[in-house]
Amino acid sequence: MGRFGEPGACRAPAGTGAHGIKAKTVRLDELYAGPGVGFESPMAMLAACHDRVRRTLDLLTRLQTHLAMHGLTDQARVAAADILRYFDIAGPAHHEDEERHVLPRLRLSDEATHRALADRLEQDHREMTRDWAALRLSLLAIRDGEGVPWPQSLAERYVAHYAAHLEREEAIAFPMAAQGLGAAEEAAMGQEMAARRRM
Repeated sequence: MGRFGEPGACRAPAGTGAHGIKAKTVRLDELYAGPGVGFESPMAMLAACHDRVRRTLDLLTRLQTHLAMHGLTDQARVAAADILRYFDIAGPAHHEDEERHVLPRLRLSDEATHRALADRLEQDHREMTRDWAALRLSLLAIRDGEGVPWPQSLAERYVAHYAAHLEREEAIAFPMAAQGLGAAEEAAMGQEMAARRRM
């Protein structure tokens, strides 16, 4: 397999990190915000984050293929660092955004299906966090140049679970949460998201 390609903001930027791979300190808003999307449009920002999530999940899948074909290489170490950077930093912040600003709006709905969806999405977050805690141990080892057995079934479950989760949010949760969202409320939502990232 050749180069991993360009995973957008999740590509390891130039500069040498502590583990001898190309890396730099990246601000959370650099990982999180899509081009042209800022905190003044928080619902659009949530959707833009999904594009980044999908690119990072694709990188994880390609890393698995690369490891099977080539073993532990410098490219694999860089890819592992990129994946860790995204899901350790931007991923949890995105989940918190949804739990603070999307799920509560679903729970206020008169539709029982919307309230049930909020519970399902929150449960997804808990399960994906649990799987990530296990998966990241293997990615840390790869990043640090240590040969370890790759947890293929865990990685595939994590990718599939996340993909289904994103689809549920985009099809129902985000459109529902955006309904009736006034300018003042949207501004407050964006300000809270921005302030949390400055802490």
